[in-house]
Amino acid sequence: MSSEVVFVPSAPLLVPRLAGPAATDTEPVRDAAVSALRMAAEGIERWVAIGVSDEAARGRLSTPHTGTFAGFGVDVPVTLDRGRSDGATTTPAPMATPMPLSMLIAGWLRGQVGVVRMGAILVGRDTTPEECTRIGTELAAELEIGGPGAEAVPIGVLVVGDGATALSAKAPAGGRRESAVVLQKVIDQAIGRPDPIGLAELGVADCEAEGVGGRVAWQVAAALCAGGELAARVDYCAAPFGVGYTVARWTAKPPTGQGS
Repeated sequence: MSSEVVFVPSAPLLVPRLAGPAATDTEPVRDAAVSALRMAAEGIERWVAIGVSDEAARGRLSTPHTGTFAGFGVDVPVTLDRGRSDGATTTPAPMATPMPLSMLIAGWLRGQVGVVRMGAILVGRDTTPEECTRIGTELAAELEIGGPGAEAVPIGVLVVGDGATALSAKAPAGGRRESAVVLQKVIDQAIGRPDPIGLAELGVADCEAEGVGGRVAWQVAAALCAGGELAARVDYCAAPFGVGYTVARWTAKPPTGQGS
């Protein structure tokens, strides 16, 4: 069995109603994200989304499967189950725990391409690389990626996360920093090669210093794909607003002798 792993940014501007009609500079990354998921979804019905919590936390967390972008200025309801997409008018009932941004993005993209349902793997943003490896390894076993039952059902994984936040003069982290540019190059190379070990070795302190929001999700995905044969395709890699946005696909096959 092969699995498709799709990397997208955790950016509200992917949603047209949040970006606004005049924000044409958001179209390339949005089109790339929707297209990448649509292409990966062909023939794959079983999907999970890996995202990072908004609040400080560690480990694997629970998350609502329904939410809204109202906190970002426009009430755009989304769900990880079929029923809503951008343009829906039904607002979900208020919940004690709001849906985090990474899962809102996953829900919106799911609705755009017609994936029936996405499971949710939410990981605390302070989770250590070692914990991410454990979570990813456990998830691979849960999904039977590379295991004896892996041939039956192809798996799709949507990985939501941003890169460094100081990549241009107008970047949200106070302008361009060379250290952020260097770290983003490491991230881009690891995703583009593809290089799970490179993602697994991203340092916590470096990522925190440069505002990298996707480290945890990427490291879980890296462990999920460990040991498999990988092919990568990068559809978008830029920082139009000073934040590193990457849209890419990994096609992962289990190690030789563990599936087909």
